[in-house]
Amino acid sequence: MTKDKGQTLKVIQIGNSILRQTAQPVENFAAASLQQLIDDLIDTAIASHGVGIAAPQVAQSYRLFIVSSHPNPRYPDAPLMPPTPMLNPEILSHSQTIVEGSEGCLSVPGKRGLVPRYQEIEVAYRDRDGNLHRQVFTDFIARIIQHELDHLNGILFCDRVAPLGDRAVEFKDSQN
Repeated sequence: MTKDKGQTLKVIQIGNSILRQTAQPVENFAAASLQQLIDDLIDTAIASHGVGIAAPQVAQSYRLFIVSSHPNPRYPDAPLMPPTPMLNPEILSHSQTIVEGSEGCLSVPGKRGLVPRYQEIEVAYRDRDGNLHRQVFTDFIARIIQHELDHLNGILFCDRVAPLGDRAVEFKDSQN
């Protein structure tokens, strides 16, 4: 891990091969290094004005991400959700309803695009202590989880931006 000042980690950018790999399952939940990575990911998400961040984005190939939804300069209308580590997550079921929404990514700076995502998902994941949770998420939080889960599978949001119907979707320059 490359450390910047404080407890934030350097976020790797598109083009780094780690972002295209399938991340490995977390096995040792009690490992001090894993617990430190979780804390550092939380700090990095908050410092970067992100609403989520996945371990592969800091060059750590683990099936782990943080959902940390809160209003910030990048997502002023984001709902509040305390930083929540999700380890070895999987989508168990999803709604049939698909909603387009604008997405950006800390690993793809300066770009945004409309991405179709399921409006509601049921997710199974382990917390930082290894306890199993099953929970239903909707709307923006469901979008964050699907975006971060894609990172664990080597997929970036720009892979999902595509022409829809008769209109093409373009990347828009932004501050992320």
